[in-house]
Amino acid sequence: MSDFAAGKIIRGVGGFYYVACADGQIYECRARGGFREAGIRLLVGDDVRIQRTFDSEKAYTGSVIELRPRRNALVRPCVANVDQAVILFAIVRPDPNYNLLDRFLIMMRQQEVPVLICFNKQDIAGEAERAELAGAYERCGYEVLFVSVHEQTGIRELCDRLRGRTSVMAGPSGAGKSSLINLLHPLAGAETGELSRKLARGRNTTRHSELFRIDALSAPEEDGPQTYLCDTPGFTALEVRDVECSELPQYYEEFTPYEPGCRFAGCSHIAEPDCGVKTAVEAGDIARIRYRNYVTIYQDLKNRRPVYGR
Repeated sequence: MSDFAAGKIIRGVGGFYYVACADGQIYECRARGGFREAGIRLLVGDDVRIQRTFDSEKAYTGSVIELRPRRNALVRPCVANVDQAVILFAIVRPDPNYNLLDRFLIMMRQQEVPVLICFNKQDIAGEAERAELAGAYERCGYEVLFVSVHEQTGIRELCDRLRGRTSVMAGPSGAGKSSLINLLHPLAGAETGELSRKLARGRNTTRHSELFRIDALSAPEEDGPQTYLCDTPGFTALEVRDVECSELPQYYEEFTPYEPGCRFAGCSHIAEPDCGVKTAVEAGDIARIRYRNYVTIYQDLKNRRPVYGR
């Protein structure tokens, strides 16, 4: 016996897709062969139509038979129908890798996804550290929130930004992503790992992207605005792709007002004299954190070996 239902893919592992439907059940599904033949890869976050199968052994199984149109689809991480990205870093323990943060910001801008930067462990960070980070990233147009999962501070403000949206949460291992998701949605059962004492680096306990519906932040009616949070595997390195070094300044919006002060057109803002951007850095109008990251990423792109046959 079978029938049809609409749902959302909340997890995909080993060729199985777990689809949450309006009846409150999660169905373990296989994709029909037509998707593979058409070269279509199903993603976490996809809205789909399934054919449900009811039998005595596995009551909640089925097949994905139709993919509904996507609003968007991220390449890294592979998630569909995303409204915003929440990038979570710890302020301390482990110390944040700002270069990694900037690389992720570049990647999200390439994919035209709004970003909320969230710094965890504010309870063990000083006021000066918080002020420096807020100034550096708010100045270039990003919203910055400070939270403490341990003390549960700043969580209400974060919930306000999550309500009614599908958000992908990403960040390095050890930042507290899984602990935060467990706080927002206790039934998530997301694994948490202790920090490695030797390396002060978190063990990557999330091995796949998974979508959780935060019922407390969702509309009571099924067709109302629902709140979803997607946990993604932690990362320790990101390669900036599809960007030439000459294009990098456009990903640093705070440079734009000062570029008319550069003597040379196409200034790299690194070695040239009379550079408006470097002058702004020295004056404190552009954050040194951001400028140092820019120089490092620029040199990486400049020295990158070309890849042929693309």
